Amino acid sequence: MPRAVRATIIQPDPQVPADRLGTWLASNRVLVRAVPLWQRPVPGVDSLGDGLIVLGGRMSAHDQAEHEWIDPLKELLVAAVEAEVPTLAICLGHQLLAEAFGGQVTVNHPGGGEHGAYQVTWHEAAADDPLLGRLAEAGRSLLPESHDDAVTRLPKGAVQLASTERYPNQAFRVGSAVGVQFHPEASPELMGRWAALGGDDGRVMRREMNVHDTETSRNGRLLAQAFCGQLRARSLAA
Repeated sequence: MPRAVRATIIQPDPQVPADRLGTWLASNRVLVRAVPLWQRPVPGVDSLGDGLIVLGGRMSAHDQAEHEWIDPLKELLVAAVEAEVPTLAICLGHQLLAEAFGGQVTVNHPGGGEHGAYQVTWHEAAADDPLLGRLAEAGRSLLPESHDDAVTRLPKGAVQLASTERYPNQAFRVGSAVGVQFHPEASPELMGRWAALGGDDGRVMRREMNVHDTETSRNGRLLAQAFCGQLRARSLAA
């Protein structure tokens, strides 16, 4: 029998969980090890299993003085790419991935950030991407966004995969890793909680996201299924 498919989810912030992503991984028979960084250290690359997911967080990619795990996490992202481990980096994870490979993040971007459901436009390279190809078939996808910081320069050699009207670096690939600024995992309830934490009306956000939930949840699930396919392929090749 083939061995079990395993992945590691690194969570920087207790308020930014895997949410629906955990359910989608479980339904695809992926065994998940969670690493909450406020309780446990950044793991080594050899312990990741078949894949790595780095979630978002309310801190910035430049908060090394307050969060000593930031630099080790960037080192892990580099090591994961060097080891060809399939990696999905979301929001803060996307920003850390960019800076780990020499890109640049602007904290509190003057564009005002994005909060809610936004149309993400896929670039030509996304059509052949093993993680994003099915989403890219539609040309554009509606996805949840919740960020004020932004990747303003991609790493040298990175492949730009998606943009929104205001933010050109919504998704990129560097080797085995893809960073996405949007939140494929976020339910309307979680989006409402984030809005309330940021001082906005959480009920309004939940209502707005519920209107779009059929589409946004479908898009998130497609991405999760593609990622699980990458994990299974790596498991079979091991």
